[in-house]
Amino acid sequence: MANTKSAKKAVRQTIRRTAVNKTRRTEMRGSVRKVEEAIASGDKEAAQTALKEAEPVMARTAQQGIQHRRTASRKVSRLSKRISAMATA
Repeated sequence: MANTKSAKKAVRQTIRRTAVNKTRRTEMRGSVRKVEEAIASGDKEAAQTALKEAEPVMARTAQQGIQHRRTASRKVSRLSKRISAMATA
């Protein structure tokens, strides 16, 4: 348990930041899920629009430190690769 005044404040800040980060992470995962569902349904147009909406959300989470920037970039790249492969399939 925190004993000093600064440690108690740090605990309060951590609780607040965790709640904010959890909300942002959930939003990011939801946007990725929409892209995945559009890909699974086979609707290329819907998948492209879903990715267009998900990409800035993922970039924002990377910028805010919720997700590493390279992880976000890799996920966007893999999703766009799957969407572009839908035309040949």
